[in-house]
Amino acid sequence: MQKLINAINHFTDWTGRSVSWLTLAMVLVTSCVVFLRYAFDTGWIALQESVSYMHALVFLIGAAYTLKYDEHVRVDIVYSRLGTRGKAWINLLGSLFILLPVMAFIIWVSWEYVFESWAVLESSGETGGLPGIFLLKSCILLMSALLILQAIAQLLQSLLTIMDKESA
Repeated sequence: MQKLINAINHFTDWTGRSVSWLTLAMVLVTSCVVFLRYAFDTGWIALQESVSYMHALVFLIGAAYTLKYDEHVRVDIVYSRLGTRGKAWINLLGSLFILLPVMAFIIWVSWEYVFESWAVLESSGETGGLPGIFLLKSCILLMSALLILQAIAQLLQSLLTIMDKESA
């Protein structure tokens, strides 16, 4: 079980670290957009849209990485006061009864939305905008899948923590 947890955690690390480079790209592209606008009184819609695409990718693909490092927003009134076993129980129950069902629901409600976009190979509504909105919309399903994968790792790790504490 620990090998599976480690494999999922390694994959989540890789995806999170990879997509994090888009934040640097967003800064550079935004600087370019501003420079072109004020220095040359020009701009490209595709360049501006690329910042939105990158921003969406950072949040969608980086969500599982954030979960792995326990950096999601939460109310720590109770959680922060718990010991290792209590936190493991909260993580286990939260993964099982909140995170996994919500991700399944997102996949269920997004499935048709994403595939309708694929059916027409949806692209930007703006003249000169970026093609491939259907690819960006697909990342909704990818985000859900990555979060489900990380939730499984979190759930299994919580089980190991609980069982280890109970057997001691």
